[in-house]
Amino acid sequence: MTWMIEPPSSHVLRRREAHDVPARDLTRAIRSGAATRIAPGSLATTSRWRELTPIAQHAQRVWEATIRLAPGAVFSHFAAAAVLGIDHVLPWPEHIDVTIPGAAGSSGRIRRHRRPLSAGDVVPWGDHFVTTPARTVVDLASIAPFTAGVVIADQALWARRPHADRAAGPLCSRDELEIAASAYTGRAHARVTAVAAFATDLADSVRESESRVLIDRLGFPAPILQQRFSVGDAGTAYADFWWPDHRQIGEFDGAGKYFDPELRGGRSPQAVLLAEKDRGDALRRQVRAVSRWRMPHLRHPRLLYDILRGDGLPSSRPRPGR
Repeated sequence: MTWMIEPPSSHVLRRREAHDVPARDLTRAIRSGAATRIAPGSLATTSRWRELTPIAQHAQRVWEATIRLAPGAVFSHFAAAAVLGIDHVLPWPEHIDVTIPGAAGSSGRIRRHRRPLSAGDVVPWGDHFVTTPARTVVDLASIAPFTAGVVIADQALWARRPHADRAAGPLCSRDELEIAASAYTGRAHARVTAVAAFATDLADSVRESESRVLIDRLGFPAPILQQRFSVGDAGTAYADFWWPDHRQIGEFDGAGKYFDPELRGGRSPQAVLLAEKDRGDALRRQVRAVSRWRMPHLRHPRLLYDILRGDGLPSSRPRPGR
């Protein structure tokens, strides 16, 4: 599967390979903060390590685990998500998830899950295996809250997923996800199938997925996702959420577009801010209202409720309390 993440390891030093580096020098580097222990026997330059996203850090830890485990290990749950590029809103764990036919439990940084797997649940990955995207979603949805499960499912279905060396597209189909969910036999079957039913391929970020779950829970009408609008010389804009009956747009305003160099595409934060303002003005000339929110509004639902209601969107539920 060519879309699996192969983490860059140029910033990693492994004790088994560092024959010319005295052990005391490695210990001194860790104590001084110049190096970070990322796995048993593996160190990373702290400055480089901090530049990686949380999902890339976990993928690197999984990569280090492949060296220590005997061939044939099945990486699952969070480990599989990191390798597959399925992001989420939960903290990435320190341990590495594997699924085995024997007893479950943990040892060192390996957490073992005991669940039966069929040949169709896994795909080869070097000397090991990784659970398929659909199976990975189901495994995580069975242990995560509903909102977090939807984020994970949306990530796997993401139709406009970018990638450096292949055409954009989802990691699995809706049919594959629904089949995997319906086959789940654990106590969380109802939640797993509900996650699969609510999932969409149109959410372009984890925060958009979070937003749409919260919008539903707050009693607002179901929006159309990624509605296309013409914005003059700027070309085309896609609104995160669109309520045509109320001519209202809703958008999650992430800070990354202003501060992340990769997302800015070589532009300054000021240039991005001005472009975003022009885009917003062009949209407002075509609709009745444009509602925008950021992270604090997702953490305190009443704030998002106030924004949408204040801009005229009706709700079937009262304002939530604190």
